[in-house]
Amino acid sequence: MKRVLITGANSYVGTNVEKWLMRNPDKYTVDTLNMKDQSWKNFDFSKFDVVFHVAGVAHVSTKKSMQDLYFKVNRDLAIETAQKAKSSGVKQFIFMSSMIVYNSKESVITHETKPDPDNFYGLSKLQAEDRISKLECLSFKVCILRPPMIYGKHCKGNYLKLSKLSIKIKLFPNISNYRSMLYIDNLSELVKLIIDNEDMGIFFPQNKNQISTSELVKLISNANKKKIYLFSGLNWIIKLMNKIRIVRKIFGNFAYAKEISIYEHGEYQIYDFHESIMIIEGVKNGN
Repeated sequence: MKRVLITGANSYVGTNVEKWLMRNPDKYTVDTLNMKDQSWKNFDFSKFDVVFHVAGVAHVSTKKSMQDLYFKVNRDLAIETAQKAKSSGVKQFIFMSSMIVYNSKESVITHETKPDPDNFYGLSKLQAEDRISKLECLSFKVCILRPPMIYGKHCKGNYLKLSKLSIKIKLFPNISNYRSMLYIDNLSELVKLIIDNEDMGIFFPQNKNQISTSELVKLISNANKKKIYLFSGLNWIIKLMNKIRIVRKIFGNFAYAKEISIYEHGEYQIYDFHESIMIIEGVKNGN
């Protein structure tokens, strides 16, 4: 029986991982901890084998006024939590970092690609990784997850915006880019396997097959029984605008090399893109 503490109550990732683990109540017990005030410091970590730290401020703003909050929560709180876990005798600490520790101008990220964040959200995550990694020892295993964009049922953020857009529009640019994404159930399965195998190290999870933004829009549209036409007439304009961050984010290439996302101790990529989109959009529409 693995005793798991998820630090970051009511988070999207934490909630879904908890549900995934509790499909096997004979193998796991799961508690969640609210980190929004200082009371967590009095919580007893010693009764847990694993701490999965997902508490953090999401990447929703690049305003300078947000910088202190990002570092306070995404870096300092994560480090304090890891220190408490280690001093309490927790055996494994899993830290939810992000692909955004890499520069958004990278096209394909390999094992040789050095983290080089181009915003303070990514920098706060990277600095937390560095400090937490230094706590690692034989009795305190540290796992760092660097997922790309996570999507799933009831998720918010970029996927929800793209889903709403896909249903409303009739035309969309046909750009052959490639992006790494990660379905929430695939992530949850990976976390389960990491706990089962008592892993340590850095992990680069993604769906088995990468996808272009145009393909994704068409998949969502088709799942909602809507017709959409992909056209290439304005591709040259989009390519000229590729230096603009928001254009690069939508139509640029940003992916992990497939080989760095292979997990040696089991298969976590259990749903492909088509299956995951049908599950999400079917649920949204009551099907």
